[in-house]
Amino acid sequence: MNLDEKPSEQPEPFTPGVTMGMVRAHAFELYRDRLPDRPLTLQDWVLAEKDLVQKRQEAEA
Repeated sequence: MNLDEKPSEQPEPFTPGVTMGMVRAHAFELYRDRLPDRPLTLQDWVLAEKDLVQKRQEAEA
């Protein structure tokens, strides 16, 4: 098992103004189809935060 495939607790967000709750809600929306089968990895959490930030920037533009 690759380190990126290990289940991980949610890390603190790196992006100012983004909360753990916002990232958690977005991650659950993105990965809802596979959550029953396996927990999220660190890579999943990071990608969810990046996607959330990108969507927020697009909405502001």
